[in-house]
Amino acid sequence: MSNVVNLNKARKARERDRARDQARENRARFGRTKADKDIAKAETQKADQALDGAKRDKTD
Repeated sequence: MSNVVNLNKARKARERDRARDQARENRARFGRTKADKDIAKAETQKADQALDGAKRDKTD
């Protein structure tokens, strides 16, 4: 004979696994700290300023 499987426990285990996988994806996608975001923003602004400073003026 086969073993008896509690369907509630199996369903809950499956849901926990799905939630764990979703949490892993969310950590990868949104897991940056505020300091990391601020550093990236400052680097972007510095690069934009350097690019704007290197532009040649158009004289009509």
